[in-house]
Amino acid sequence: MKAVVITSPGDPEVLQLQEVEEPEIKDDEVLIKTEAAALNRGDIYQRQGFYPPPEGASTFPGLECSGIIEAVGENVSRWKVGDKVCALLSGGGYAEKVAVPAGQVLPVPSGVSLSDAASLPEVACTVWSTVFTMSGLCPGETLLIHGGSSGIGTFAIQIAKFKGAKVFVTAGDERKLAFCNDLGADLCINYKTEDFVVRVKEETEGKGVDVILDCVGAAYLQRNLDCLNVDGRLFIIGSISGFVAELNIAAMFAKRLSIQAAALRTRSVEEKASIVKEVEKNVWPAIMSGKVKPVVPQRFPLGEAAEAHRLMESGNHIGKILLIA
Repeated sequence: MKAVVITSPGDPEVLQLQEVEEPEIKDDEVLIKTEAAALNRGDIYQRQGFYPPPEGASTFPGLECSGIIEAVGENVSRWKVGDKVCALLSGGGYAEKVAVPAGQVLPVPSGVSLSDAASLPEVACTVWSTVFTMSGLCPGETLLIHGGSSGIGTFAIQIAKFKGAKVFVTAGDERKLAFCNDLGADLCINYKTEDFVVRVKEETEGKGVDVILDCVGAAYLQRNLDCLNVDGRLFIIGSISGFVAELNIAAMFAKRLSIQAAALRTRSVEEKASIVKEVEKNVWPAIMSGKVKPVVPQRFPLGEAAEAHRLMESGNHIGKILLIA
C-alpha cells in the first residue's frame, strides 16, 4: 500500500508518498481501507520531530480517518467487513490502510459523507473530553474558544450551542470571525485589534466566562485567568505560543479557578475507547440531527500532504483539511 512517510524531521517537503508494508491487525483491531484522513496540529509537530507516536503505534502521521472495514480481528464482535466507519488513531491515517483498536471506531453518522466523516473523531473526542467531561460546561454557561475558526473551534462552537451554552470566540481576521458567527457564536473578537479580556468583561457585566478552551498556551495564561468567572475552568489543549509563563495565582484563590491540560494521543487504549463511547452517545445524535456539521472547505490528494501541511501552517484555512486516499 501507499503511505505518507516522514523521511526526516523538517519542513513539509519531508513528507513523501511511498510504497510500504500493509499493517497487520491484532485480535482486538480492525483494518480500515482509508477513504480520507484529516490533518491535525499534532501531525505538524510529529513531522518536525517534536511529537513522536506512542510506543507501538504507526510511525506514519494521521490521527483520524474514515473508510471501509476490510478485516476484523478474532475478538471483534461489533464491526464487520464492509462497514463504513471513522476512527480515532494514534497514528497511521496518512495511508491507504490503517489498523486501529475496535474501541476507537465510530459509525459514519447518517447525513455525513464517508470522506467528511474523517474530520470528526479527533475534534469530537477532544471537545467532549475537555469542555464537557473534564471542565463540565453546563447549559446557560459561557464558553470562550481561542482559535474559533480552527477544526477544534468550529466543532466546539456547534456542539456547545447545541448543548445550550453561550459561545465567545477569538480569531485573527474578519473572514474567520464572520464564519464563526454564521456557525452560531454569540461574540466574535478579533484578537489582533481588540483586547479579548476587555471585551469579555464588557459582555458579561464584569463577571467573565465559565470555561475557556485554549490552544495558545503561555502567552494567554494570565489573561485567560483574568477573564474567568468565579469557579471558572481553563482547559489548555495546545501551546503554540510556548510552554513557559509567569502566573499570579491570586486570581485563582479569589475566584476558585482551575487549570487543566491534556493531550488525546497519549491516553491509553482503554481511555480512548471510553471517550469514543461517550462521544457516540452524546455527540453523534447532534451530528445526525444536522445541528452539528463537519466543516471541510479544503481537500488534497494523499500525495499532496506537503501542500496540505503548508496550508495548515499558514493559518489561512478554516475548519478541517482532508487528505483523500
